[in-house]
Amino acid sequence: MNRPARYLAHCALLLSLLSTPLLQADETLKDARLPLEELQLFAQVFEQIRAAYVEEIDDRTLIENAITGLLGELDPHSAFLKEDSYKDLQEHTSGEFGGIGIEVSMEGGFIKVISPIDDTPASRAGIESGDLIIKLDKHAVQGMNLEEALNIMRGEKGNPLTLTIARENRSSPLVITVIRDIIKTTSVRHKTLEEGFGYIRISQFQSKTGEEFRQRIQDLQKENNPLKGLILDLRNNPGGLLPASVEVVDAILDGGLIVYTEGRAPSSNTRFSAQPGELLQGTPLVVLINGGSASASEIVAGAIQDHHRGVIMGTSSFGKGSVQNILPLSDGRAIKLTTARYFTPGGRSIQAEGIKPDILVERAEIKRATNSQAGIKEADLTGHLSQGATIKAATSNPKKQQEKIKDYQLIEALNLLKGLAILSKQPPIN
Repeated sequence: MNRPARYLAHCALLLSLLSTPLLQADETLKDARLPLEELQLFAQVFEQIRAAYVEEIDDRTLIENAITGLLGELDPHSAFLKEDSYKDLQEHTSGEFGGIGIEVSMEGGFIKVISPIDDTPASRAGIESGDLIIKLDKHAVQGMNLEEALNIMRGEKGNPLTLTIARENRSSPLVITVIRDIIKTTSVRHKTLEEGFGYIRISQFQSKTGEEFRQRIQDLQKENNPLKGLILDLRNNPGGLLPASVEVVDAILDGGLIVYTEGRAPSSNTRFSAQPGELLQGTPLVVLINGGSASASEIVAGAIQDHHRGVIMGTSSFGKGSVQNILPLSDGRAIKLTTARYFTPGGRSIQAEGIKPDILVERAEIKRATNSQAGIKEADLTGHLSQGATIKAATSNPKKQQEKIKDYQLIEALNLLKGLAILSKQPPIN
């Protein structure tokens, strides 16, 4: 067998092995045939590179590069995962991994920040959702694939990484130095904002997020008797595991469809529904989202919005409405392949559209207005009437004052929640 024919046979075998799991999963693809003419072209190019490229490259590297290009040209989220990348992905979903703490995708040849992760070097350094990374240290990003960029961003704890960033509405690039660290993310956090009003922040959807979310609700219900309202903060949440997002919605809805997926393979067509009975027991709910809210967080927001179970507030979400399956290979590597699209219970596609908030609230700086002329009130007038014996005077709450909130979107959400609580629990006047 001559050399090009031998490489053609090797490539055909490789592609057939890669396609086997998908072919077995989908009866409609049984008759699929490999494009032999194109494979011959691939074998010719492969041989020319192997024989004439300025530097010698081993066959394994060439095949890996070919697979990387094959998947990378499909969409921003399909990828070939080498051993280290596959291991990092598994650690990422478990809540501990190395790096700077950033969720990214490819866009126009650059690395686009989907979201910095809470309490990580990236978020502390001021990296924002929507930033385009154009250089990593001295390496220009354009021309790299996502795998190469991620390899540069990884590194030992304490080592600096300088990012050159293009940001919207800035005429010149930003240069930000981030110190790498071991990233340990806390998926779910909670606190009481004011008496009766709780706050839960989900930073990512990991394997235990659903369980932790239910526990945080129960904690808030014990701390606040009763719990008058809840804010669910999904801002800058890049997504994560689909089952975790389903569990979170299941705790909020009293039954009904949560999300469904549609793809070419029958195994990609799935429906997820909530079980009867909701943990919040009708408590008013406000969900905060922004441009860094993606994937699983958009599933949660979309389900709540379609079922009219809460008010979605903030800015439009990222718009990642595609499903990626991780298909392990036999040698410790894997491929991440987009296999379906998400749809909300009302049939809306999230892909490239995102979730639009019910109430648009942009980020803003808070500055309290000062009024040097407070004016005269009735109580300042000489001889003003008293309230009268039949009117009960309002008494101040002796409990300690809650921490001052400096987040404008969160303040607006809390004000709305107070109004919803008043309307839902307003007692009749006797």
